[in-house]
Amino acid sequence: MTIVTRFAPSPTGFLHIGSARTALFNLLFARHHGGHFLLRIEDTDRARSTQEAVDAIHAGLEWLDLLWDGDAISQFSAARHHADAARTLLEEGKAYLCYATPEELAEMREKARAEGRSVRYDGRWRDRDPAEAPSGAPPVIRFKAPRQGETTIHDLVQGEVTVANEELDDMVLLRADGTPTYMLAVVVDDHDMGITHVIRGDDHFTNTFRQYQLFKAFGWQTPEFAHIPLIHGADGAKLSKRHGALGVEAYREQGFLPEAMCNYLLRLGWSHGDDEIISREQAIQWFDLDGVGRSPSRFDMSRLTSINAHYLRRADDRRLAGLVLGSLARKLDGKLAESAADRIIRGMPSLKERAKTIEELSESAAFYAREGAIPIGDKAAKLLNVASKGYLADLRNIFGGFEDWNAEALERAVRAYAGARQDQGLKLGAIAQPLRAVLTGSAASPPIFEVMEVLGRDETLTRLSQVLDGADAKC
Repeated sequence: MTIVTRFAPSPTGFLHIGSARTALFNLLFARHHGGHFLLRIEDTDRARSTQEAVDAIHAGLEWLDLLWDGDAISQFSAARHHADAARTLLEEGKAYLCYATPEELAEMREKARAEGRSVRYDGRWRDRDPAEAPSGAPPVIRFKAPRQGETTIHDLVQGEVTVANEELDDMVLLRADGTPTYMLAVVVDDHDMGITHVIRGDDHFTNTFRQYQLFKAFGWQTPEFAHIPLIHGADGAKLSKRHGALGVEAYREQGFLPEAMCNYLLRLGWSHGDDEIISREQAIQWFDLDGVGRSPSRFDMSRLTSINAHYLRRADDRRLAGLVLGSLARKLDGKLAESAADRIIRGMPSLKERAKTIEELSESAAFYAREGAIPIGDKAAKLLNVASKGYLADLRNIFGGFEDWNAEALERAVRAYAGARQDQGLKLGAIAQPLRAVLTGSAASPPIFEVMEVLGRDETLTRLSQVLDGADAKC
């Protein structure tokens, strides 16, 4: 049997982080077993479905490299087929026409609440003759659910779960306007797509018993079900925006790498020994449903950030430079130095050791992307006093005739300058820190002599002159 899984989001908003994890688990399970991973957009709710949301889902999955097989399927496009399936059940006596009015249904719900009962349809049209229907009243088609016995799901994560059939009412399959409901469409689509395993959040578990009964009514093979516990916030409450439950595009904008996000999501609810850093290749090799736990996972932004820092340090310098340049181009209104790309690539090995996100990396690399005078932060500005500017003026003269412009030679020259003034109590830090302030605008940066080598002699002298000659930029 070829394994076929599907990710089936509703296009009513962004791609939620929990949904991204569901997609990841479906893809990994399919790839591990040499099967297929499909995408179905469940857009039957036309009032809330938007093309913008569909585009966001596609973009989010593509960014995370959760690429589906074949074309994405629109559930709405098969609405007529779904409706025909409902009518087939009606003809076979497995469904019936219900003429209950909205007012009757509201009264039914209120009475159930008043009596402390579960709100369920009472089956009043289950065995009635349609000839008794009020004139002109449009009916819905309801499923004739079994009333006796139990329905048992052998869930691949939760184990065996049983519900008494009397707890499940006769759900609507086809609305009065002829449109199919979600419950019907899901079952028909899963059958038509050959889905063998339905892997989704455990908030769908109640739906599963109804869908299982529908599969049986159609006489179709039921897929295997696996319900994954939801992701909670650090406080144990249901994950919300205050915990970081944003769309995946928000994490992209915050500077997280897709491979780091996938690694983190993989470890939310699935384990493989003590392994924390897991590549996509390893994940495909190792992933199976027996590693998924039954308890909710807790979202931890600090852990995600730590994993992202790990992937930043391992990432290709040119790739990171491209991401950084894109961010800086937006922040600096496109006003980048001609040599910005070259400088950032050359400086990247040191820059990425100090950053946890692309945003942090962009901030620390900004001084490489500018030309000439740069903004000097308050902490850095405090390093520039009369004495330090005197040292910098001397160094400017030394650097002006410097031929061997590399970090090692520059460091030797500055150390020699400081050594010649040891009797004045001058130490290397008293020179290096003001030099850092002028060249980077900050009190912290990669090794300053490496910075000077990357900037080059002309840019280094220009920045020194602009501060020493009183043209420094303040921020």
